[in-house]
Amino acid sequence: MGLSIMIWLFFALLFDGFILFILFQLSDYPVEKLVLILSFLNPIGLSRILILLHLDISALMGYAGAIFNDFFGTAGGMLCSLLALISWILFPFWFSLKIFKRKDI
Repeated sequence: MGLSIMIWLFFALLFDGFILFILFQLSDYPVEKLVLILSFLNPIGLSRILILLHLDISALMGYAGAIFNDFFGTAGGMLCSLLALISWILFPFWFSLKIFKRKDI
């Protein structure tokens, strides 16, 4: 239970802070592709982006909303994000299944 809370805390708070730090440090460089790649590493943020784009309020996200709308607004972007979210579900399930089968309960 504690590990689950730590993972949630990482993805909900610390990961977003880490992304903001990277964007601030690399503000002189084009970071659009880096932001897209990093958004796939955070399932909470990826879900939040997809919900905001589905509600068609990406303008509230500012410059990042325009970047995300260009990529995630297309059919290919939606498919990539769907596959990423499915992998965020299946990989932990497979990993936990592997661990629980090994244990004698």
